[in-house]
Amino acid sequence: MITQASAMLRRLALAAALAFAGQACAYAQPLLVTEQEMLASLAAGEGPVARSIAVTGAPRIELAAPDIRQAISSPTRIALRFLPTAPASIRPESLRVLYGALRLDITSRLLGSAKVHADGIEVAQAALPRGQHRLTLQLEDSLGRAASHTFAFIVD
Repeated sequence: MITQASAMLRRLALAAALAFAGQACAYAQPLLVTEQEMLASLAAGEGPVARSIAVTGAPRIELAAPDIRQAISSPTRIALRFLPTAPASIRPESLRVLYGALRLDITSRLLGSAKVHADGIEVAQAALPRGQHRLTLQLEDSLGRAASHTFAFIVD
């Protein structure tokens, strides 16, 4: 039996997907997420916080830009650095970018604007709607060690 809450989440996710498929873009750059997806994610709430044990030697993911300690504007430059632990190397093809509480996989949208390299990724102008956002990046190294890092920020 489907609970009322899970049915609502499914409707929100479907509405967001349909809205994205038919939405005309007001930005010069393609949106990484639509306003409808952002609202659906916020409506879903934070959900349970994932707990994990850090894997010794796992790669690190660092945000070089923008400075998310304050609200950012859109479009914005996004620069991430991937830091492996020797003797491993980063597997760029393992990168996954998940959006918000619904964990929408937006990896292909991000890769449409940038290329992933072993040392990181840079998007010259990432377009995002105004509001609260949360991106979770997942990455593996050549030894199969996984890293995950979540960045929360506000676009004004």
